[in-house]
Amino acid sequence: MSDNAQHHAFFALHHGLPRQGPGSDTTTRRLLSLAGPLPERPRVLDLGCGPGSGALLLASAGAEVTAVDLHEPFLAELRETAAARGLGGSIRTVRADMGALPFPDGSFDVVWAESSAYVLGFDRALAAWRRLLAPGGTLVLTECVWTTPDPDPAARAFWSEVYPLRTVAGNAAAAIGAGWHVLGSFTQPESDWEAYYGPLAARADAADAADAADTTVPGMAEAVAGARAEIALRREHGSSYGYAGFVLRPVDPRWPVRPERDGEAGVVREITAAAFGSTDEADLVDALRRDPDAWLPDLSYVAEAPDGSVAAHALITRCRVGDAPAAALAPVSVAPGHQRTGAGQAVVRAVLDAARLRGERLVLVLGHPEYYPRFGFVRASEYGIRPGFEVPDEAMMALVLDDSMPVPSGTIAYPAAFGV
Repeated sequence: MSDNAQHHAFFALHHGLPRQGPGSDTTTRRLLSLAGPLPERPRVLDLGCGPGSGALLLASAGAEVTAVDLHEPFLAELRETAAARGLGGSIRTVRADMGALPFPDGSFDVVWAESSAYVLGFDRALAAWRRLLAPGGTLVLTECVWTTPDPDPAARAFWSEVYPLRTVAGNAAAAIGAGWHVLGSFTQPESDWEAYYGPLAARADAADAADAADTTVPGMAEAVAGARAEIALRREHGSSYGYAGFVLRPVDPRWPVRPERDGEAGVVREITAAAFGSTDEADLVDALRRDPDAWLPDLSYVAEAPDGSVAAHALITRCRVGDAPAAALAPVSVAPGHQRTGAGQAVVRAVLDAARLRGERLVLVLGHPEYYPRFGFVRASEYGIRPGFEVPDEAMMALVLDDSMPVPSGTIAYPAAFGV
């Protein structure tokens, strides 16, 4: 059977189904929230849009959506639904190959790919789609991942033939290594699989083998058998793999970032004192350096100015929530001459990426509630986390870097240097 026949049979089987991969409106909204502040009417490129569940939600949220797919019937269905919902003016459909997109560089504020990046592969998608983003733009995608370091042999055998999988941490590391910041990632719930496989299973069950073999669509019997096998694998071995969302942003080329080097403690002290107008925070950093239980040497990061001098510094040290280890972001310092230029954001994103790579699960910050949410921080109280002293609830924030285990709850225990 030709690849073309298989292609047509696959789309014929999926035609009219609400989704072409695991997902939900709840997941789409969560991904959108992690993208951070966006323009009032963001330009969104929805790649592999299918019948357009994501495109419709994004358009209803105020986005100007360009929806791309190779299967024209999906695009026709999307246009019809958009018109019926009064969103026709917010969604433009384009039939195109995701690997050869006909758009100029910098055309979009967000590139969106739910359940479709596999067509190119995760790494190739990161490379190919970067050029499409305007400055400050965001890439949002979902990807199948291993959810355990020791997958079931049957699951490993299946995916080795179909598509190479990494863990969430593995994909995050690949993205960081390719010059992206990870704004957020999370494993999608099991209900997202049911939203995909439920309707697909009903469609497959409605076509018995004899009818499928007699259809005018060549290859339908094989497509039905393949769908049933995939659904059975998920039912029997789904604990080994899942889908995960990733929200990424290209590194800001204006501000090279790196770990603090030996001999730079004095420079960091000068910048910290200048940024805060006193030596209190600089003294705090020095005290944390002297505490072996608090200091994490690879989580003291700087951003460099164009002349190579240090423009900003961000520090993450060890703290605890109840009996569980956590990490504390503080202080963050930007030299007065480089404030409000993006240097602070660059160094914060870099140190958070470094924390993610070293396996930290939870980062806490006591800071400005209008600044830190752009990095994905939310109120710590949402997780049952509280400081041991009085602060406004909105100022005590938490960022979950790894959701594969429950988030600890309880009272925060800071290093003694914080004096709280």
